[in-house]
Amino acid sequence: MTVAKIIEISSSSKKSFEDAIQVGIARAAESVNDIQGAWIQEQKVVVSKGKVVEYRVQMKLTFVLQSKSSSKKK
Repeated sequence: MTVAKIIEISSSSKKSFEDAIQVGIARAAESVNDIQGAWIQEQKVVVSKGKVVEYRVQMKLTFVLQSKSSSKKK
């Protein structure tokens, strides 16, 4: 049986929305194992002097919870 959990994170980038997504997932993967998918809830930009200076995303990440028996096998 597989059980998944969903967490919500936010991430930003000065390059693009795509980069903000990549950065957020990569950072989350440093402490969360087995990320299966992401749902991008919201996209925002920060504007300064009429120019976009930062791209921000709010996303939900889904990952599979490890059972006690599978963590002992590692």
